[in-house]
Amino acid sequence: MFNLEKQLSKEFNISEKVALSTIRLINEGASIPFIARYRKEETKGLSDIELRSFHTRQKQLQELESAKTKVIDKLKETNQLNHDLKNNIIQCQTKKQLDEVYAPFKSNQISLFDKARELKFEKLSDEAWNSWHQWHESRLASHISSLKKDISINDAKLHIINLISEDILKNQDFILACETYLYNNASLSSRVIRGKKETGEKYQDYFDYSELLKKIPSHRALALFRGKKESVLKLSLSLNLDEIPKLALNFLAGLKLSYPIYQNRLSNLQTDILNIIWQTKVIPKIESSLLSQLKEEAEIQASNIFAKNLEALLMAAPAGNKRIMALDPGFKNGVKIAIIDEQGFFLKDAIIYPHPPQNKIKQSEDLLINLIKSFNIKLIALGNGTASRETDKFVNSVIKQTNLDVICVTVSESGASVYSASKIASIEFPNLDVTIRGAISIARRLQDPLSELIKIDPESIGVGQYQHDIKSSRLKEAVSIVIEDCVNKVGVDLNSASASLLEHVSGLTPKLASNIIEYRQEIGSFKNRSELKQVKGIGSKCFEHCAGFLRIQSPIHPLDASGVHPESYSLVTSMAEKLGLSIQSLISNPKAIERVQLMRHEFSHVDDFTFNDILHELAKPGRDPRPEFKYANFDQNIEKISDLKEGQTLEGVATNIAAFGVFVDLGVHQDGLIHISQLTNRFVKDPASLVKVGDILTVEVLEVDEKRKRISLKAIGL
Repeated sequence: MFNLEKQLSKEFNISEKVALSTIRLINEGASIPFIARYRKEETKGLSDIELRSFHTRQKQLQELESAKTKVIDKLKETNQLNHDLKNNIIQCQTKKQLDEVYAPFKSNQISLFDKARELKFEKLSDEAWNSWHQWHESRLASHISSLKKDISINDAKLHIINLISEDILKNQDFILACETYLYNNASLSSRVIRGKKETGEKYQDYFDYSELLKKIPSHRALALFRGKKESVLKLSLSLNLDEIPKLALNFLAGLKLSYPIYQNRLSNLQTDILNIIWQTKVIPKIESSLLSQLKEEAEIQASNIFAKNLEALLMAAPAGNKRIMALDPGFKNGVKIAIIDEQGFFLKDAIIYPHPPQNKIKQSEDLLINLIKSFNIKLIALGNGTASRETDKFVNSVIKQTNLDVICVTVSESGASVYSASKIASIEFPNLDVTIRGAISIARRLQDPLSELIKIDPESIGVGQYQHDIKSSRLKEAVSIVIEDCVNKVGVDLNSASASLLEHVSGLTPKLASNIIEYRQEIGSFKNRSELKQVKGIGSKCFEHCAGFLRIQSPIHPLDASGVHPESYSLVTSMAEKLGLSIQSLISNPKAIERVQLMRHEFSHVDDFTFNDILHELAKPGRDPRPEFKYANFDQNIEKISDLKEGQTLEGVATNIAAFGVFVDLGVHQDGLIHISQLTNRFVKDPASLVKVGDILTVEVLEVDEKRKRISLKAIGL
């Protein structure tokens, strides 16, 4: 009898009690961030990564058991189930194995094996395998004649081969062993399909390509499959030998088959038949499986890369609560200006025309200076799109000439146009033009990247590797996990967060987030966390799951601005009372916290995980885990790709991490690439182990191909 907690405890090397508690918490609807942070005693400190793996495996096992039950029920209905078949189904460890076992019974069509039996080829097959050294076509013709069927000699041979292959093809251990052999020894080859050279030019690197299957990196695999999908490339597995490998023969010799194999006593006909079975049945059967496996693994790796890049982007350092002027650059249509206040609310918009064809330089300078002074701007967010470098030069010239205390920071505007035309933007700014909405988004993503970027479809941000080749369900799940983890790591201001941000808080849904916004609009700001229970739809369980991640600035209760969960407020109150202090005096007081640590024995009813986490939070309440705000200084003399020269040393920003290297924005509207071999002098398996999206890098220009718009770079100092 299958036992879920027993299987999970074995796989994750934890006790069955911990496995059962974790399953219960997940089934109750608790999020992974909540379990990882506030239920450590029950999981014995499983990390969020371990809990994600646990949850994934739990779902896999439950889905597999459900699939087994369905298969058994279907076989019962058709009277095909027997004791051995049922045991084979129960023993299946993966969905793939289950599909293999069930496949022969799935179709209403007669199998090749049954067709051969129906034509009474069994006796002739036994004779051929055990007695013949070559095909006896006269015997085949005699049998065909007795059948009075329109069957050729070659058809008769195939029927015999099919019967001999049945036991071989149905033996899962043999097929699995062959899969392993082919994975380690076969090459994947691709050839261009006739007539597709011109239309498929972007795949020219794969027109005549071959590489060991096990060595193909994920980005190359996805490119190959995309070429196949677009009917440009033909893919196939190939081995250096045309006959069945000796290892396969050794394996078959150890099996009890209807047509036994004695490796050192094979007749010429037996050898020929086995070679035909290998080439026409075993390899094609395994090829499909291995290619599916390769694609699956490539998608998983690409999804992981996308998730890591997205996490780095969302967890980028915020500029903080500052007034920000955003500039959305352009030539003919001008440079759009949007100003937001310290909380991200829109204040003012304008347009200047400092570039050709208008060249209204003086008017643009005057308006820019006036806005900077009127709104006390200290930070300018400049979009990195068309005319970005020219606008950067213009703005910095104005700042220098007038001695203004302002910093201009270049910000990626990827996805800003998508946001500006979205439903969210139209709700936030119903009366503003889409161009101004886009500029506001640029300002806000500098002020707080996490709060702004979650409003945009991650696929539009451009931080992945072939994300459009990944199954949408897999990508969506990866995105959901990253956003949930990032939002709950940072915490959310209950009184200022948008619905887009609130819906990703542990325990909340889009509807509940909307209810919180409505409550704020009707009643006003939340005074304390407990007031959350007055919001429609937020009951005790929901409050339990979300409260610890929601912050209230300048609260009535000092712990409402921290990561201490309300369920532990009484414990903190007791700690403060034992020291003769108020809770406010205990917070951020190293000496007092050290005294509490020495009084551990007085709180023996509290588990170590909770006790230590509370002291850690009291030391730095509501600490933002994101790094300190920094920005890159682009070379003012570099505006376009033609300005780049080999040997130049420049500063840039990592915009994307792929398996093969790091893309870097140098401010020339075309990212350069640091190939993985140019990241450092030592061996690097994964570029993400050295660099993350948003990192400021110093690079050397190795090569510039202006025609193909390719910039090769080398990292300095990594």
